[in-house]
Amino acid sequence: MITAVVFVHADVSSIPDVAEAIAEIPGVTEVYSVTGSIDLIALVRVKQVDDVATVVADKLNKVPGVIDTETHIAFRTFSRHDLEAAFSL
Repeated sequence: MITAVVFVHADVSSIPDVAEAIAEIPGVTEVYSVTGSIDLIALVRVKQVDDVATVVADKLNKVPGVIDTETHIAFRTFSRHDLEAAFSL
């Protein structure tokens, strides 16, 4: 499983609509409206790296109201849930 974190700059007047449209894209598991220099963060979870390009470049970037994106692919996931599972072996 490949996880990508996508920072989205959106047209301020349409952030809720942009977020809802992004959330409907297959491969996008979550969309957060956030404070700071970006407007939305989308989590993309797909089987292969090439699928990230399909989701982000072919679909997410083409949502009306998306101005710019910055994509970060995760190498590893660290979470309390994962650590507890590892130590329960």
